[in-house]
Amino acid sequence: MKNKCLLFLLIGHICLGQEKILHPESFLKIVQTFHPVVRTTTIGVQKSEAEILKSRGAFDPILSHYSAKKTLENKNYYEYHSPELSIPTWYGIELSTGIENLQGTRIDPSQTSGQTSYIGISIPLAKNLLMDKRRAALAQAKIMNKMALEEQRTAINQLLFEAMEAYFLWAKSYTVLKVVKQNLVIAEKRVGFVKRSVALGDRPPVDTLEAGTQQQYFENLYQNKLLEYQNNTLTLSAFLWSERNLPMELAPEVSPNSTWENFALFADFDMNRESLLEKAIANHPELKAYQYKIEGLQVERKLKLQSLLPKIDVSYNQLSKGGPNLYTANLFDNNFQYGLKVEIPLRFSQGRGEYAQAKLKIQEENVNLAQKKQGIEIKINSYFNQFQSLKKQIATQELALKNYQSLVKAEELKFEQGESSLFLINSRETKAMESAEKLIDLKAYLFKSVYALQASAGILN
Repeated sequence: MKNKCLLFLLIGHICLGQEKILHPESFLKIVQTFHPVVRTTTIGVQKSEAEILKSRGAFDPILSHYSAKKTLENKNYYEYHSPELSIPTWYGIELSTGIENLQGTRIDPSQTSGQTSYIGISIPLAKNLLMDKRRAALAQAKIMNKMALEEQRTAINQLLFEAMEAYFLWAKSYTVLKVVKQNLVIAEKRVGFVKRSVALGDRPPVDTLEAGTQQQYFENLYQNKLLEYQNNTLTLSAFLWSERNLPMELAPEVSPNSTWENFALFADFDMNRESLLEKAIANHPELKAYQYKIEGLQVERKLKLQSLLPKIDVSYNQLSKGGPNLYTANLFDNNFQYGLKVEIPLRFSQGRGEYAQAKLKIQEENVNLAQKKQGIEIKINSYFNQFQSLKKQIATQELALKNYQSLVKAEELKFEQGESSLFLINSRETKAMESAEKLIDLKAYLFKSVYALQASAGILN
């Protein structure tokens, strides 16, 4: 609760303009705490816990009472009362105890008149001895709870990746907008400088047109990048929610962390290919969910196996005339009641069919598990290769940008000495800006690849 309050204050600071910077770590915590996907997956886990409680109800002791009475023409045919306590147990054995009180003048001769107490046991000797529907339902409910937790991890893992993808797209467009703005300011100053030079007769009038064209180019480009930044801001805002489950809108004065291009931001991430593959195989939520699904099907297979067994149920009650009494006599000597029920399908066709279906479901999910495992391994290898390639591209692009900027400065110096033209300066300047934008794109793509690599291993939560 304390963390939630702190994050709520953080959102408040952002929206009130008291905090101008939205750091990626803070953004990630806000998403983890308040996003509706996190809330709904939590509800899903709670529903699975409620299902466990529901399944446990099949093993609750039951206190029952049955009463019946019949009178006709002032004759008391019978009056019957029978309170009973039955206690189901895990292995299909059911214990029971109760009292029967039967009075009347016209009762079944096989019934015992007066008060009788009993304590008894019912045991399945074949079918339902090792597994029955009650035990299967509870075992599967527990497995479904584990699956719900893994499904929650999967959803949050994907959510955080999408959120960070939106963050770095927003940060990239913000940084590109700043670069274009800087070039626009330089172009505006150059127009003023050229106009003064033309007025003094130092430059031909055509230079005014050349400088103005460059300014117009940057003005249009700035509007284009501004629209891109505004749209990316809206995309980012979709991940911001308040503690009261209300959508939040990112204030215009909020900007991304100025050091978002610093590779130290993911210094704590596991970037080792072998380690990521091991973690994914051992604990990826999607693989764990498949494993739990197969575990649930194994329970179903055990239940269906019972259909291949004959039904042999035996029950025994120790009786006592009057109230409850301690039983010390031989169980089958006196004062007892027992029953035996036997059912044997002659072909077991239904049981054999259901058991075969259960085994085929397990085989099918094992194939799906193997396919999913291969897909995850391919993703990890693909993003890892992408990460390595982007690091090399960034190093080359940084050198290219430095060279382009040096060419711009050299061309400006030659222009001041009358040895160059505005056309060449504009050309160099445009190339330098395009190179800067390309570098920003590569860095944003690199950061996206880092988070994609963590998400593909299932550890982004």
